[in-house]
Amino acid sequence: FEVWLKDERLGEARIFETSHIALFGSVQITTPALTEALDRGINVAFFSMGGWFKGMAHGPAHKNVALRMAQYRAAFDPARSLALARSFVAAKIRNCRTLLMRNHADPPAEAIASLLQLSKDAQAAPGLPALLGIEGNAGRIYFGAFAGMLKPRHAPSDDAMWRFDFEGRNRRPPRDPVNALLSFAYSMLVKELAVTAQVIGFDPYLGFYHQPHYGRPALALDVMEEFRPLVADSVVLTAVNTGVISPDDFVASGPAVALTSAGRKKFIQAFESRLSSEITHPIFGYRISYRRVLEVQLRLLGRALSGEIADYPAFTTR
Repeated sequence: FEVWLKDERLGEARIFETSHIALFGSVQITTPALTEALDRGINVAFFSMGGWFKGMAHGPAHKNVALRMAQYRAAFDPARSLALARSFVAAKIRNCRTLLMRNHADPPAEAIASLLQLSKDAQAAPGLPALLGIEGNAGRIYFGAFAGMLKPRHAPSDDAMWRFDFEGRNRRPPRDPVNALLSFAYSMLVKELAVTAQVIGFDPYLGFYHQPHYGRPALALDVMEEFRPLVADSVVLTAVNTGVISPDDFVASGPAVALTSAGRKKFIQAFESRLSSEITHPIFGYRISYRRVLEVQLRLLGRALSGEIADYPAFTTR
């Protein structure tokens, strides 16, 4: 595969080493390249210039029809859907707590204790509405302490427009640089999980916690919950705190703030680096990359749905 800008070749990637292709904004892909990708099972994901996930082109549906049947049965079983949703949300809250303890300049004891309790509450939630409330409370506490994980940085010039101040989560559109990075990271992560789910044989648009809506990759959003802090939030903190991303890497359009083309390239490289970093899997005990962890968790979900294991073991770290 080759990448061109007018008459200049910018880069290339060997086809057999390519897992997926992501196109941002008005980037085009030729019909021969798209056909080759589809023939080889390489999914092509489309994003807006600001990083919003638009959709995905892929070849024929995976042959693992038994897995999709098990997925549909569970999705239409309120009790099983709730059990899975509890696992996703409880793991997310525990991982948020871990990130605060690891990275906050002065870990807030009250927030740490509250998140621990909310993770336990999530495991006992009587229904999806209650679980949504628990997740919302946990998010308010977590993002209320998020600024303490950002190292103070000065703009490189007095006339730089942005500072890395964080006063809470906002989106649709994000109105400050940190929220722009978080939204972009979540879009990248949901794309990664949607592609992986498709490759394994799942229907990425049917979930258990996130309810089905047209065009929403609900299953990818479900599994993403436990990885939001460990992958997306972590790469945002690293990019800001190490100076990979600077205030000059952002541009405003009305109330929205987004990365420039150069900033987006640097952040994508940071995101890919995070996915390639290795961690010891808490269940199997061997070291694998976070990209591989995403696949392992989806395969464990498939085993849980098919009855090979009793429950889905959500991914958490200490």
